[in-house]
Amino acid sequence: MNSSTESQGVASLNIMTFNLRTHTANDLGNEWVQRAPWAVKTIADHAPSIVGVQEAYVLMLNDLQQGLTDYRWIGEGRQGGDQDEHCAIFYRHAEFEVLDHGQFWLSGTPHTIGSLGWDSDYPRICTWGRFRHIASGRTLSVYNTHFDHIGAAARIEGAKLVAAYMAEQSKTYPQDAAILMGDMNGVPSDLPLRYLRGEAPEQGEVPALQDAYTVLEHNLGRTFHDFQGGVEGEPIDYIFAGQHCQLKSAVIDRREFDGKYPSDHYPLIATIQLLEN
Repeated sequence: MNSSTESQGVASLNIMTFNLRTHTANDLGNEWVQRAPWAVKTIADHAPSIVGVQEAYVLMLNDLQQGLTDYRWIGEGRQGGDQDEHCAIFYRHAEFEVLDHGQFWLSGTPHTIGSLGWDSDYPRICTWGRFRHIASGRTLSVYNTHFDHIGAAARIEGAKLVAAYMAEQSKTYPQDAAILMGDMNGVPSDLPLRYLRGEAPEQGEVPALQDAYTVLEHNLGRTFHDFQGGVEGEPIDYIFAGQHCQLKSAVIDRREFDGKYPSDHYPLIATIQLLEN
C-alpha cells in the first residue's frame, strides 16, 4: 500500500492515529513486550505517511522505531523531555521534511511543563509539527493530542486551546494544510467533539473541522475495547481535516493477532487529500 500518491498535482496521504496503551504491569497477558510486534505490523501494513500515537513511553517509541525504519518521530513526554507518556508524531522521513515542531500543555499555562489544566487527572499535551511534503512541495501542520479521561471541563477547554493554536498557526502559515488527531476520550455527540466540528457556536469561534467518521467505510462502533475486541459502542479516537485538505476515506483496523490485540484501542486510518492552495 502506498502511503502517498500524486494525482493531477494533488497529494493524497494516509494518516493514522493509534493509542498504544501504555506499558504497565497491570496488563497481565497483554504486556507491551508481547504487543509491540503487532503494533509495528499494524502500522507497517497501512504504510501511513504520518502516525500520531498516544500513551507511548520512550521505550515503546524505541521499539516502534526499530521496526519502522522508514519513520522518524517528534515529541516529548508530558512531564518534559523523555519523561512519562508521549503524543509522538511519526513521519516517513523520505516523504517529509520537518520545518518546525513543538508541544504545549492543555492547561491555563500551556508552556509550563507538566502543568495540570482545569479538572484534569493528569497533565495533558498536544504535540505539533510543521512538515513539507517533498514530492508536492505543500506544507502541513499536524497536531496530536490526548484529552483527559476524567475532567469534562479539561476536555472542552483543551479542545478550545488546541483550536486556538491551530487558528493562530493558520494565520502565520495560511498556506499550510491542517490535521488534528488523537484520543479525545469522548463520543461524537460530546461537546468537545461537536465544538471541533463547528456544531457548538455557543463556545465562541469554532474551527469547523471535518471529522473522518463522515467518510468511514463501515459503521462506527467503538475504538476503545479494553483488550476485549468487539464493535459495540462509539469511538473516542479521531482524525480531523482542517484547511487545504479533504478527507476521502477512513477505516478502523480491528484485526486480532493470535486472538489478541496490539492495543486496547483500535487504530483509525484516514486518507486525506492536500488541496491546491
